[in-house]
Amino acid sequence: MLAAGIPARSAVPSTTDPKPIWHPSPNFGDRRDGLTPSLIVLHYTAMDSAQAALDRLCDPAFEVSAHYLIGSDGTLWQLVREEDRAWHAGAGEWRGRTDINSRSIGIELDNLGTHPFPEPQMTTLEWLLARIMARWAIAPDGVIGHSDMAPGRKVDPGPRFPWQRLEHLNFAGQRGQDDGPQEASMPLFRALAQQMGFSPETDDDTLLATVRLRYRPWAKGPLEPADFTPLGHAALWT
Repeated sequence: MLAAGIPARSAVPSTTDPKPIWHPSPNFGDRRDGLTPSLIVLHYTAMDSAQAALDRLCDPAFEVSAHYLIGSDGTLWQLVREEDRAWHAGAGEWRGRTDINSRSIGIELDNLGTHPFPEPQMTTLEWLLARIMARWAIAPDGVIGHSDMAPGRKVDPGPRFPWQRLEHLNFAGQRGQDDGPQEASMPLFRALAQQMGFSPETDDDTLLATVRLRYRPWAKGPLEPADFTPLGHAALWT
């Protein structure tokens, strides 16, 4: 039986593909202002098991959910219809736009954030990304991490996530390859990061840490020329 207030239309999955296991969560609502998905936000669960994450994402007491959960063994669950607004992103912005929940599809990956993402899990993620991106005409640069749109508040999918693998498959926006400027200017870095989509409201240290988490998670210390490389636009400093 559906919980009170849950529309009956949530009882069927949004896709005809047989692969996802339909496991409905009560934690969802309507997308606001007529918005449809233009982003895909990737998360890690930071929980001990996929089952623990599944229980949390379907518990009305926690008021969190995602459209999909992918286990470390590649098992795929769908919790919320793609047409509906799952509660996964929280406060934040991307490209100057807020209410990311209404603009996105959320995918949770069973991972603590401290170890690599297993091959079966990545294979399922790539299978799913191809279909979501085709259904909603989402461009590769519309695939982002939770940390990208919530700098300083979130760090998932974390430093171990293989972004370059997704870029190679055209499932994420391509990073720049040119050498950075001879002098590392924070105003220029901020302008380039903002043009990429990162929030201009972020302080310098948090912005640098957030961009590095996505592109150079091993980097330490103050801003350096190499931090400009993934942001592209070499014409601005040559």
